[in-house]
Amino acid sequence: MNAIVAVDSRLGIGRDNGLLVHIPGDLKYFREKTKGKCVVMGRKTLESLPGGRPLPGRDHIILTRDENFVCPEREGAKCRICRSREEALDIISKDYSDDDVFLCGGASIYEEFFDDCDRYYVTHIDGDFDADRFFPPLTGLEEVSRSEDIEENGYTYRFCVYERR
Repeated sequence: MNAIVAVDSRLGIGRDNGLLVHIPGDLKYFREKTKGKCVVMGRKTLESLPGGRPLPGRDHIILTRDENFVCPEREGAKCRICRSREEALDIISKDYSDDDVFLCGGASIYEEFFDDCDRYYVTHIDGDFDADRFFPPLTGLEEVSRSEDIEENGYTYRFCVYERR
C-alpha cells in the first residue's frame, strides 16, 4: 500500500479540516498518482473535498464510525464505507494490489495505517503553516527519489518518495 501527502516543515498536513496551502502542481501530482486507483480516507477528509463528494476516476474506501453516514454519489467514482481498519484491509486484500491503493488522510488514517504502507509519496513544502493535523514521523523510511525544488504561487516544494527499509 502507498501513502500520499503534502507536508510542511513540521510534517503538518492540514488546519481546520482543509489543506494548508493551495498548490496546483501538487494537486496535479496527486491526481496523476491516484487516478484509476483506490484511495483510502476518513469521512472528514472526504467531506473536505470539493462538494464533499468522491474524486472522479477512483475507487474510495471511507472509514467512519458514523453508522448513518452515506457516501454521496458521483459519476465515475466507487465508494465503500468501512467501520474499522480490519474491514478496510480485508477489502483491500481481496480487491486490490498494493500498488493500487493510496492512503489520503486525514491524520488518524495515516497514523492507523502507517505501518501497512511500503511506499510514501511526500510533497515537502518549505515553511510552517500553523497546522493542527500532522503526518507521522518518517522514521524507518528511506528516501528513494527527490525532485528538484519547484516554485509556484510563492511556495517552494519538492516531490519525494520514501520506501520502508
